[in-house]
Amino acid sequence: MVFSSETFLFLFLPLFLAAYYLTPDRLRSWTIMIGSYIFYAWWRADFLLLFIAVTAWAYGCGLLVSRWDGQPRSRNTMIIGIIGCLIVLGIFKYLNFFVDSFAALIGTTPDELGVHWRMILPIGVSFYVFHAIGYIVDVYRKDTPATRNFIDFAAFMALFPHMIAGPVLRFRDLTDQFISRVHSLPIVTSGFYIFTIGLAKKVLIADTVAPIADQVFSMANPTMVEAWLGAIAYMLQLYFDFSGYSDMAIGLALMMGFRFKPNFNTPYLSLSITEFWQRWHISLSTWLRDYLYIPLGGNRKGPARVYVNLFLVMLLGGLWHGANWTYVLWGAWHGTWLAIERYSGVGKRAQTRALALPATLLVVLIGWVMFRATNVSEAITVYGGMVGLNGVAPGIEFLANVTRENLLFMALAIFAVFAEPYFKKLTDAEIVAGSHSLSISSDGTATASPSLAYPIAMSLLLAVTVARLSEQSVSPFLYFQF
Repeated sequence: MVFSSETFLFLFLPLFLAAYYLTPDRLRSWTIMIGSYIFYAWWRADFLLLFIAVTAWAYGCGLLVSRWDGQPRSRNTMIIGIIGCLIVLGIFKYLNFFVDSFAALIGTTPDELGVHWRMILPIGVSFYVFHAIGYIVDVYRKDTPATRNFIDFAAFMALFPHMIAGPVLRFRDLTDQFISRVHSLPIVTSGFYIFTIGLAKKVLIADTVAPIADQVFSMANPTMVEAWLGAIAYMLQLYFDFSGYSDMAIGLALMMGFRFKPNFNTPYLSLSITEFWQRWHISLSTWLRDYLYIPLGGNRKGPARVYVNLFLVMLLGGLWHGANWTYVLWGAWHGTWLAIERYSGVGKRAQTRALALPATLLVVLIGWVMFRATNVSEAITVYGGMVGLNGVAPGIEFLANVTRENLLFMALAIFAVFAEPYFKKLTDAEIVAGSHSLSISSDGTATASPSLAYPIAMSLLLAVTVARLSEQSVSPFLYFQF
């Protein structure tokens, strides 16, 4: 089920919220778990069993790690727990990739090797496996106690706002919220505002600029103008699609009283690649730092090891996004730039904005071309177009398939990127004024009296977005594939 669908908006969400608020406090984790399982099973019920199995595995490993604390078998259980999670990820996400790569290496095909099947990628498997690994490691590190409440843990793993495409959460950040959280109309309203903004990002911007990118990446010989327009369109599509999903997840969680940390912080205004990764998909960046970079040695084993660690973490981060050499190369590209910036000190010293901003955006844009391409050859084709190997001016076919609306919303998206700090400040101020989301009293009441302008604006935005949604087919979020 997709957040940006009429089924979710007008069937699942109203029914779930009604059931949630009619349920007594002590049983709300049951409602979350059952509702989230229904949400997941809407796609395929059989893969729900895999999801439940991973949940039970992480829960059981956490209990054993805690029970044997201080003994060698505690560490061994943690390792076994991580390996078990990685086996699930390896089989369902990477087995096809390994078979295809091996066949290509020996100059044949999977069919000729007798492999006539393909593994189906379960939606959200990368995210819920990371949630499970993070929990097991945190219990071992004593960053969180092992929970004995299986329903709370299952509700955390299955919490539908984040279970499909993140953010990557940690049980330790939500433990207290499962014990006690505040519910009130102002808080629900704030969640509604955030959800509406995310929905508009997805439907009005991401889905409208997507045809430009789709057109260019399917062309055999894009010209310079076509290639640059396609690359920029995808750069904007990905950001508004995924940041829109994150906003919707944060808003939905807030409707249930949960506080998720922000997942994006104006990343396209970064002045270095180092800063970009502090602002883009923040939950994944911090997860990779805490569970990969630091265990690999982090900054503790000399400068040379730091550069290697940065490269390896980004390489693995790229592979996490998908079983394709394009993701590996994309990760290597960012890992290389992070190492270069660390060596040169660029990531730490003050930058001249007029030079650093476009330079950072160019590096990110070049990486997104590889990220978007279905294979390396397709990426090279687009790169060739960007340097003018296929001519400069756009062709008749491109102009016939790209509408003025697509180009208008692409321009609007660029404006929104640079105006985002202002809009973010305005939105945060209105939400705080409406719900005291940063300082809510113990009884959930709020004393501020916000103006009517913002609620009216949000209502109009939702109406326009839903009207637009009714005109188009359902478009899955890009990060569903990861």
